[in-house]
Amino acid sequence: MRHVISLLIENEAGALSRVSGLFSARGYNIESLTVAPTEDASMSRMSIVTTGSDDIIEQITKQLNKLIEVVKVVDISEAAHIERELMLIKVRATGKDREEIKRTTDIFRARIIDVTDTSYVVELTGNQGKLDAFIGAIDPSLILETVRSGVCGIGRGDRVLKL
Repeated sequence: MRHVISLLIENEAGALSRVSGLFSARGYNIESLTVAPTEDASMSRMSIVTTGSDDIIEQITKQLNKLIEVVKVVDISEAAHIERELMLIKVRATGKDREEIKRTTDIFRARIIDVTDTSYVVELTGNQGKLDAFIGAIDPSLILETVRSGVCGIGRGDRVLKL
């Protein structure tokens, strides 16, 4: 089962490597990892997407809580939450393909943020399924480069990950 784990960690050198090292040392896979400072510059928020049974996720959570830099750990996928990911995709856009890419971009509510004579760079945000569907809707031979940010997630309603 897929889980999105959010952590508040102290914003110091080596914290990210200790968290990722915990996963690799135990043979757990990280599908996606994003980290950035919060409104408090001394803290960072990390979102980790991983898969595993409830027992494995419970074990990961316990191990994360043992790390000195980790302030709080929450599996936000246990309740209502919102996930978003950013993708930048550079596509070949010449001739008839130019109009088709533009039409597909409009359908997915994406934005063309760079235009050259031979290519477009498209910006798209949404859940992983939406981004995957966009890639699937484009002829694979037109895709020149793809960059994805990884999942950022936040609990809905009154659920807050804060000190």
